[in-house]
Amino acid sequence: MTEAARRRRSVRAFAPTPVPHADWDAIFDVVRRAPSAFNAQPWRLVVVESAAMRERLLPAANNQRQVRSAPATVVLYTSMADVLDTAAETVHADTPEDRRAAAAAKLGEAYGHLPEAQREAWAYAQGHIALGYLLLAAEAFGYQTSPMAGFDEAAVKALLGLPPASRVVALVAVGRGAEAGRPHHRHAVARIVRYA
Repeated sequence: MTEAARRRRSVRAFAPTPVPHADWDAIFDVVRRAPSAFNAQPWRLVVVESAAMRERLLPAANNQRQVRSAPATVVLYTSMADVLDTAAETVHADTPEDRRAAAAAKLGEAYGHLPEAQREAWAYAQGHIALGYLLLAAEAFGYQTSPMAGFDEAAVKALLGLPPASRVVALVAVGRGAEAGRPHHRHAVARIVRYA
């Protein structure tokens, strides 16, 4: 992944070649391994592939050209309501049967009492971990990306039928880049790190 991080650029022009579903499966196999507190895994993904649906998504994405150019745009969203409804799925397989229900209940105890907006804000923050994994995984498998934070969240949710309380973390155009993207301009390690 180090090499993928060095190579990755945001591009906005893509070749029209679709991403095979086998490649999506490989990319998402990496994304699903992203860590999350309580192993909650609150992220969900919608791959918008059809040209017609991408055209419908375009206005909600502030008409960013990469939505039209890329063969797919991944909508990464989070839903704490879904996590709480399916908490048993987050319990590790090695947990003894007599402790599985109690392990699942811990999620409810930790987050169930919080106001919905606060729960969803927590899940949204966790979703950025998965976003980082998605960007690096796509690059590692030979695809380029353009993560977008500029979009009308309500319009995206309405278009894709996402749960009302869910939060959209990012839209990510994915495909084979048709441009190099700008070279990195990043702070030196010494600029961003100190040891205490």
